[in-house]
Amino acid sequence: MELKEILSRCDHTLLAQGATWAEIRAVCDDGMKYGCASVCIPASYVKAASEYAAGRLPICTVIGFPNGYDTTAAKCFMASDAVKNGADEIDMVINIGWVKDRRWEDLLSEMQAVKDACGGKILKVIIECCLLTREEKIKLCEIVTASGADFIKTSTGFGGGGATREDVALFAANIGPHVKIKAAGGIADLKDAEDFIALGASRLGTSRVVKAVKALEK
Repeated sequence: MELKEILSRCDHTLLAQGATWAEIRAVCDDGMKYGCASVCIPASYVKAASEYAAGRLPICTVIGFPNGYDTTAAKCFMASDAVKNGADEIDMVINIGWVKDRRWEDLLSEMQAVKDACGGKILKVIIECCLLTREEKIKLCEIVTASGADFIKTSTGFGGGGATREDVALFAANIGPHVKIKAAGGIADLKDAEDFIALGASRLGTSRVVKAVKALEK
């Protein structure tokens, strides 16, 4: 697979707690230079990044991140605030406790409410696979499909485990035709990226693919 094709699927990501504006700006520069799908950055930098990129690069941010146990009202506010500040895409973490309590209707209602709050922008639902059973993952494929969300996403990268090939294949077998897959967390190199894309991932949440391409250039 050509490097350009891989890069076009990457949400070039910087979500470290101590991320500075200089670092965020550098990620935006890389995202624009290499033709990434978006940059995924903290919500506090969305407005500045949107103004800096000036339409040359989609801006993605995270809400309910990384634990997912904010109230639905808080998540909706975060989503609408991010969109108002210029976000093009929203990655939301679900409430894992609700999964364990089998509160399926509450999970569905929250996804639908946040999707509405996104005002037509892309919503990716992070289900944090490393904390779930196989059966829970399959059930969440069903709920994400019913919610109208655009993507199901494997991981935050902060939960103790990242994307696996098995999880991406499981998603591909159980989501509806309108739902896309984002693999995130632990994508270490270009071989990983190619494997996840071949298994059905339309997006990759990673910082390492751009770093790998820079290393090749050197």
